[in-house]
Amino acid sequence: MRRIRLHPAVLSLTLLAAPVLAAATSSTSTSGDAAVLAPVHAFFAAMSRYDQAGMRAQVLPAGMATLMRHGKPVQLALGEFVDHVKPGKARIEERIRDPRVSVDDDIAVVWAPYVFLLDGKPHHCGTDVFNLARVDGRWLIAGIADNSRDCPAR
Repeated sequence: MRRIRLHPAVLSLTLLAAPVLAAATSSTSTSGDAAVLAPVHAFFAAMSRYDQAGMRAQVLPAGMATLMRHGKPVQLALGEFVDHVKPGKARIEERIRDPRVSVDDDIAVVWAPYVFLLDGKPHHCGTDVFNLARVDGRWLIAGIADNSRDCPAR
């Protein structure tokens, strides 16, 4: 196995954003919502495989990731983030629940609480926010923002 080597900012986003499970969609989701959620699911599924091409296919590379860590923003371009995701031995998975999708013409926002699992164990929790744009009839992620905190004990 190869070791994972990520820049600290990229690791923060990686720990935020791994695969979103298809089963984690809202029960009030419409077919329009499913179309908006599709690139989010595909992005995190690709991330869980450390598949840069799969991730890049879902984003506008100049879009931004803003990660709130201890009250301070960490920002990097989505393309830069994708460039830093390298194969590793840690298994990463992110599960969202009850995503709220808002759409107006060619822009959309997805807001969803999440739990991030590292090797199957809760690592941190928070909220993911995705801004999307419809380009040539296809939804692409234009921006990602998240926060992070310890998961409540169960």
